[in-house]
Amino acid sequence: MKKLSVFFLLFAFCLTIACNRGQKQDAASGPRVALVLKTLNNPFFIDMQRGAEEAAKRLGVNLIVQAAERDSDVEKQMQIIENLIQTDLQALCVTPSGSKEIIPALAKAAERNIPILIVDTRLDSAAAAEAGVRIKTFIGSDNFEGGRIAGEHIAALFGGNAKVAVLEGVPGHETNESRLRGFHAAIAQAADVEVVVSQTANFERDQGFNVFQNILQAHPNVDALFCCNDMMALGAIEAIAAAGRTGRIKVVGFDAVEDARRAIAAGTLTASVAQFPEEMGKMAVESAAKVINGGTLPLYLPVKIELIKKKNAAM
Repeated sequence: MKKLSVFFLLFAFCLTIACNRGQKQDAASGPRVALVLKTLNNPFFIDMQRGAEEAAKRLGVNLIVQAAERDSDVEKQMQIIENLIQTDLQALCVTPSGSKEIIPALAKAAERNIPILIVDTRLDSAAAAEAGVRIKTFIGSDNFEGGRIAGEHIAALFGGNAKVAVLEGVPGHETNESRLRGFHAAIAQAADVEVVVSQTANFERDQGFNVFQNILQAHPNVDALFCCNDMMALGAIEAIAAAGRTGRIKVVGFDAVEDARRAIAAGTLTASVAQFPEEMGKMAVESAAKVINGGTLPLYLPVKIELIKKKNAAM
């Protein structure tokens, strides 16, 4: 009798494991979609992942999220894409680390007829066309407009007669270049607002600190700073604090991540241009699911932008 009881217990245990395995297989049996991000060492892309995962759960999509260690590691991102397209992918969503550099990897996806959706950073259209890469849509903000808004805000803060520094992101990145062009277009319309120095800090917080610390030594009379993302801005305000100049230099960032919003509420960061990455991630998965089901998409799905200041900094 005792042996029989043990047998039934073992049988029930094995049956439970089998059922659980079946549930996991069912949960992963939906369409397989990959989201390849630039990095997950930046809150912006963590927010994007969160939005994508929420949409995937709601729609029954089997979502794979992968990213390189660093924002600028194009080769690693290409390797990730090339590995993923060897699996049974039904759609590929990518935030390109390089608008031109990433295209050979995307061409391999196109050869396998995997639908490609681009998020946040546009591809170089001429290079993509030459390689035969056709995307289903681009999901993202108008970075030129965001840069212009940042430039106009800095000009309005001073009413003219200001010396401005700029921290650039990764050279050649489409998002970086568009933000810079928009910013300079606005500053060009502002009398007596002068950009005295512009240096790269590669979108990274530690580089934002180091580079702006050096700028402060070379240009002690800087009145304002525009940073092409919040990571650099957060590093820069640490450099400003170390120099004992908190509150005396107006700093405007880009992305309005949670830490930046806290800094705005605290008064150490002046403003940031919000892009809503969680919405981008959600739209990417929703759009991929629509394509998989035979739907069509517009070539551009815009995501709103908004200037975040102290009065609207709360999440």
